[in-house]
Amino acid sequence: MKSAYVYANTDGTIHPKHLENARALRQGGVPDPAGPPDPAPPAATFRTTARDLVHPVDYDHPYESMEQFAKALALRYDANRTRHAYYRQLRLVQEHFAIDPALLSQVELRDYFLFVKLEKHWKPKSIRQAVAASRQFFVDLLGHSDWTVFGQVRTKDHDVLPAVLTRQQVRDLLGHIRLRRYRTPMKLIYACGLRLSECLGLTIHDIDGTENKLFIRDGKGQQDRVLPLPTSLYEELRRYWAFHRHPLLIFPNVGRGDNNPQALAKRMHEATAPMPCSSLQRLMILARKELNLPAASIHSLRHSFATHLLEAGAHLHTIQKLLGHKQITSTMVYLHLTHQTTRDALGLMDELCRTLPR
Repeated sequence: MKSAYVYANTDGTIHPKHLENARALRQGGVPDPAGPPDPAPPAATFRTTARDLVHPVDYDHPYESMEQFAKALALRYDANRTRHAYYRQLRLVQEHFAIDPALLSQVELRDYFLFVKLEKHWKPKSIRQAVAASRQFFVDLLGHSDWTVFGQVRTKDHDVLPAVLTRQQVRDLLGHIRLRRYRTPMKLIYACGLRLSECLGLTIHDIDGTENKLFIRDGKGQQDRVLPLPTSLYEELRRYWAFHRHPLLIFPNVGRGDNNPQALAKRMHEATAPMPCSSLQRLMILARKELNLPAASIHSLRHSFATHLLEAGAHLHTIQKLLGHKQITSTMVYLHLTHQTTRDALGLMDELCRTLPR
């Protein structure tokens, strides 16, 4: 299919003449040669870190409008995760229709939202992210301020408690994972309450063995935090890194090929990206089925960390800081999951009942 370049005005919006030309090409017509003479400036590039490589995004812009969107995101947001997430949402729209998204109508965009909600069964959070990204592209960048579709999308979060494993289930799970290259990051996620991307994006500069500290940089919400690192786990991480000695990454991508120790260590040492999240996610699904565990994911190890700390008597605010939650309300959900909380409540209820007249 023919494509058309869409150039930006000085204020970042797309010039309407180029939209007309693009639509003319789409409909098989002849574009008007008279248009804005000035081409768009060079493409914006995003700063890439080890953590960005955990969730790679293709920035090989297939259309000029998407390049302009990337520039607008770079100006508006400091957090790489936000820029990547919004650009990825627009890329999904483009791949769904297989055309320049700047050519879509409001009706087509509405049909897309219906598709991801009713047929793809996206979670409410993902739908809201798609709407927010589309609003910035179609309203802020293209100037479709009269489009009302964004206010028509309604989503409702369901109050679903996170899945939590018991301590014995965690021990059974980690004991079931025989390969050290998978068991070590899973153990770290549970022992320190990390998100999967935080764990796999760790570098050698994030670990301080002298002070037994683990530095999480540019976490969710662009927050940094410092976590205590158990000595035994530090020693295990050091032995694991000594196997591959990657110049930057703790958990480099394993890649494919011969699995003898020498070949494996060489591939890991020369890896250009961290281990992909999908590797551990797939392994978790297999292990869960083999051990007959409840419907848990890799993230359940983080939930289990918080729940087990609460059961051991840790203060809620301490757990909030360890998890990197901005709001204490995010941490309070674990109060509903602790067996200790249930036992305490049952004891109080028994005491109240004993005081009632017979």
